[in-house]
Amino acid sequence: MIEKAKGETAYLPCKFTVGSEDQGPLDIEWLLSPADNQKVDQVIILYSGDKIYDDYYQDLKGRVHFTSSDVKSGDASINVTNLQLSDIGTYQCKVKKAPGVANKKIQLTVLVKPSGTRCYVDGSEEIGSDFKLICEPKEGSLPLQYEWQKLSDSQKMPTSWLAEMTSSVISVKNATSEYSGMYSCTVRNRVGSDQCLLRLDVVPPANRAGTIAGAIIGTLLALVLIGLIIFCCHKKRREEKYEKEVHHDIREDVPPPKSRTSTARSYIGSNHSSLGSMSPSNMEGYSKTQYNQVPSEDFERTPQSPTLPPTKFEYACKTDGITVV
Repeated sequence: MIEKAKGETAYLPCKFTVGSEDQGPLDIEWLLSPADNQKVDQVIILYSGDKIYDDYYQDLKGRVHFTSSDVKSGDASINVTNLQLSDIGTYQCKVKKAPGVANKKIQLTVLVKPSGTRCYVDGSEEIGSDFKLICEPKEGSLPLQYEWQKLSDSQKMPTSWLAEMTSSVISVKNATSEYSGMYSCTVRNRVGSDQCLLRLDVVPPANRAGTIAGAIIGTLLALVLIGLIIFCCHKKRREEKYEKEVHHDIREDVPPPKSRTSTARSYIGSNHSSLGSMSPSNMEGYSKTQYNQVPSEDFERTPQSPTLPPTKFEYACKTDGITVV
């Protein structure tokens, strides 16, 4: 029985002696019977006809070698390097030199050393509270053994913990400040060990009421701030929308309205210029209708009749060739 750690080298001994009657050729054969019984025996290395053949088994190719440079001297031992969990099994050494035959079996076990061990506290490190000290290796073959030690102060473990000193978990009840200090946890198995450190600080309970009040106030302030941001954004959008609507309502192609005074003057002037060309025959119609055509909305007061300059009227009469003006 041989036990080795993963990654190490296993030395598998196989020595022999040849009798005087053994005159045949020397053949040496190593076989592996895997731990999985479903697999057949595999030849892993062979010596025959003064030659070595070590490429029979792919999983061990390049990792198995004879330890002696001259196996005919009586040493057929081998080394298996960089051990893996798949190398676990029964190894058999067969030596044949006719008519003599002999064999030897070796059980190889590959274990994993404890490594990556982590120590931590599960729970609140407060006076009067309950919590757990946990020692947890990342890997390691069973069985594992644990050992806790206190490295600071009196280096004495609390009496209530003594029953769990060899366990991976220590349950702490009603913690006191005396439990504070530096602790170590060592994990072991048959092929190695690993260690981790833990600093334990048991402190008075925190002011939970103040913490809760602070959390509530902080939440309310955050809500108010979010509300202000939303309000400002909404207001800005409304202003931008209003400015855009006003901009589209402005019409640059509409001229400004004429003043009432200029409208009235232009209207009177046009009538004044037309009077000079009227004859007595149309004066009567003009006096009755022209002023009624002025729009009432262009005047705020009653319009006055314009003063017209005297007009000369010519009447021509022709009697017996004599014209009288």
